[in-house]
Amino acid sequence: MQQQARVLVVDDERSILMLLQEALTQWGYQVTTASSVHEAIEALGTQVFDAALTDVRMPDMSGLDLLKEIKKRDESIEVVIMTGYPTIATAIEALKEGAYDYLSKPLILDELRHLMQRLMERRFLRGEVHQLRARLGEELTVNELIGSSAPMQRVKEIIGKVAVTDSPVLIEGESGTGKELVAAAIHRLSARAKGPFIPVNCSAIPRDLLESEFFGHVRGAFSGAVADALGLFRGANEGTIFLDEIAELPPELQVKLLRVLQEMQVRPVGSTKAYPVDVRVIAATNRNLEQAMNAGTFRQDLFYRLNVIRIVLPPLRERREDIPALVNHFIRRFNKRFRRDVRGLSPDALTALTAYDFPGNVRELENLIERAFALGAREQLSLADLPSLAARPAAAPVVESKAIPTLAEVEKELILRALAVYNNDKEEAARALGISRRTIYRRLKEYGRL
Repeated sequence: MQQQARVLVVDDERSILMLLQEALTQWGYQVTTASSVHEAIEALGTQVFDAALTDVRMPDMSGLDLLKEIKKRDESIEVVIMTGYPTIATAIEALKEGAYDYLSKPLILDELRHLMQRLMERRFLRGEVHQLRARLGEELTVNELIGSSAPMQRVKEIIGKVAVTDSPVLIEGESGTGKELVAAAIHRLSARAKGPFIPVNCSAIPRDLLESEFFGHVRGAFSGAVADALGLFRGANEGTIFLDEIAELPPELQVKLLRVLQEMQVRPVGSTKAYPVDVRVIAATNRNLEQAMNAGTFRQDLFYRLNVIRIVLPPLRERREDIPALVNHFIRRFNKRFRRDVRGLSPDALTALTAYDFPGNVRELENLIERAFALGAREQLSLADLPSLAARPAAAPVVESKAIPTLAEVEKELILRALAVYNNDKEEAARALGISRRTIYRRLKEYGRL
């Protein structure tokens, strides 16, 4: 389904609002109008926009103030400034604050139409680059990390400074805060960007295979070693290796990792030869490594070797002002995946999301939005589309990780709600959830519903 691009038009002159609404609608855009900056900000809180046209002079705030507010909320929205009193200084300030272009009144509609076409082509190309990188397993650069809150601005500043160095980086943060995304951003901004970026979950590799996975092995080194293997470090040569959950490494591998960091060479299992490697190491943990050192489970010398540059990612509850921008980002993503045209979210849904403490952080927010889409949400996300939040009081207490439902509970909730949405049509419910009808029947039997 081809989605209509959404445009917010802001002007205190009703005749101009009517003219632009009619013209843009004829050109195939979905238009929302606002006669003041305050009204425009209200619309931004509950709707997703691709572009905005705003006058400079308005009774409550200026169009430049609105431009700053838009970029703060959602950097991807392209903004065109309009004014009947053009000056070079105003144009320069608008472009400096991130405006796409600057138009003088009276507007020439043909000029505006061509400008909108160029603007949307740019958005389309940026979207294609986003999807291409995702298919290649790459993440976006630091400029595209979502969030403009003070904590996230500090994180972005640090990333920009450390990316140009080759020093080890230690990223700390709760689960779901985006540690791998930050590591990938550092890699893509570095001189190693053309080299490989290899993420490794240290807790997911069986203990007896860790050394072989990290450093490789030669044929015959152990049972099942039927061919030589490079290992992750040699595979990341001239690039970056990201060691997530570094605190889960057993002591014996910590010693060998320390030696690699000191000597920058690896010795495959079963080999007498060492191979040089040129790799930047970025490590991450959701645990307190100082406490792990005091408990004797993490080596002090390895900690100091890794902790050259430390980045601490804030939990989502400490940057709630980023939630609307994150929600818009996920709505755009799932609109493409589910081929929907969800416009935004209702005020009560936004209130519930910003009041929630998100023990699972950004990953939990993403899962909430995806679940709403999977259950058939259309046009606008309401509180009813967020059942796990709808049952909570507005001022919900801090939810600890033990309160997170199990996967089986989440699956049951999704299946039963999908059946309710599709009037017990099991085939439609299965298609919406991306599972087979046979799975639906099997689960319902387990739930005692057949």
